Amino acid sequence: MNDPAPMEKSREPFLIHRIRNGERSHFHELIRPYERRAFLIAYSVLRNQDDAEDVVQQAMLKIFLHLEQLAETDKFAQWAMRIVENEARMCKRKRRQHLYQSVDEDPAEDDGTKQFRPRQFADWRDLPNEILEQGEIRAAIMEALASLPEIYREIFVLRDMERLNIAEAAEILGISVPMVKTRLHRARLMMREALSPIFAKPKVSIWERWKGVNPWFAAKQ
Repeated sequence: MNDPAPMEKSREPFLIHRIRNGERSHFHELIRPYERRAFLIAYSVLRNQDDAEDVVQQAMLKIFLHLEQLAETDKFAQWAMRIVENEARMCKRKRRQHLYQSVDEDPAEDDGTKQFRPRQFADWRDLPNEILEQGEIRAAIMEALASLPEIYREIFVLRDMERLNIAEAAEILGISVPMVKTRLHRARLMMREALSPIFAKPKVSIWERWKGVNPWFAAKQ
């Protein structure tokens, strides 16, 4: 699911006002459009479905309990997803996974001194008919996504799967807009590297029209 429809977005301040006034039954209506996004954000950090589901439930409770603290009701989505991301990171720290992979920013990571250089350059955006029909591309994309370092997996989920704009992604992740752009570029290169062997010899077919299109959206057709 992408961003809620404009009409749903325009109702958010109204729903928040009613919830704050004690009409708690409206909370599910408020949060429902973001349930899938919340799960994907949690899963991008934890890479475990059960843990991600638990984190989302805990985050939803925090969102509900702290709704009064939201100053700008038109930024509910960014605020709520930031809570989800923080909850996922807390869960990861409790599992002590941070001993093996830091969740903090590497000072050298985004300053241009540490570049990712893909080894394969096949055009993985061409989608052979038989692969698309078998659903293999979707499985391959998810496997490639799981192999990304967390900081790149998160930004790929937010920008290329959930289609948030750069400013929204930056706010949720608590990083700068230039860093979002840098991480997204590297995430796409890494995804290309991982998927190139699958599409190394694309066949000419009616799926040629998918050339240049994000494979995640093609896989959902």
